[in-house]
Amino acid sequence: LDLLNTSLDRDGFQAYYDERGICQIRNTGTQATSSGVKSPQRAWTKAEQETRGRLAGFLESASEDQITEKLLLPLFRQLGFQRITAAGHKDKALEYGKDVWMKYRLPTLHHLYFGIQVKKGKLDAAGKSGNANVAEVLAPIRMMLGHTVFDPETNRRSLVDHAIIVAGGNITKQAHNWLGEQLDSSQRSQILFMDRNDILDLFLIHGVPLPSMVAIRGETGSLGLGGELPF
Repeated sequence: LDLLNTSLDRDGFQAYYDERGICQIRNTGTQATSSGVKSPQRAWTKAEQETRGRLAGFLESASEDQITEKLLLPLFRQLGFQRITAAGHKDKALEYGKDVWMKYRLPTLHHLYFGIQVKKGKLDAAGKSGNANVAEVLAPIRMMLGHTVFDPETNRRSLVDHAIIVAGGNITKQAHNWLGEQLDSSQRSQILFMDRNDILDLFLIHGVPLPSMVAIRGETGSLGLGGELPF
């Protein structure tokens, strides 16, 4: 580290290890550090790999409501979204395709509104009819983009700016392509995708607290009390 800093010091930088043992770079003039750069394109520590495995096991066994309440709601709060509202089973008739809606305030003080459609497992285009799996989200997405949400903070209704399709498994390229073919150009630009890897990466790089109960699976099945352990 001293040898590295001998070279970096000439350009006003300094290398150091953070509390996780990861090497970071600090600007000695502005004190800005690389620790603020949130990127999944790095090697995970052993502890992060263990956490990632536990979260992956939870996603495999959790229901759509558990994924929404235990993972997505805390995650989006950590990311700075506001007015995060989950419909739940009792309000399915009135959700108009949205499992969750929320808003994000821009630096200009304007707001963008988001609707989320959550699916438990893998999302692909390989059903019996060719597109049975991904077709399940097409109608809710169209409904979501065509209906307004009521924001009690502004006392007005606003159209959803973007729809986020969240899957507890992978979202295949075939699913991306098929859904894009069914939507017009303006609707395609409003669709965002988030699959299991995205959820796991965001949890780790933003330091989101884990849910109170996560499933820990061994080679022969679930381990611990009832397959769950307070974390």
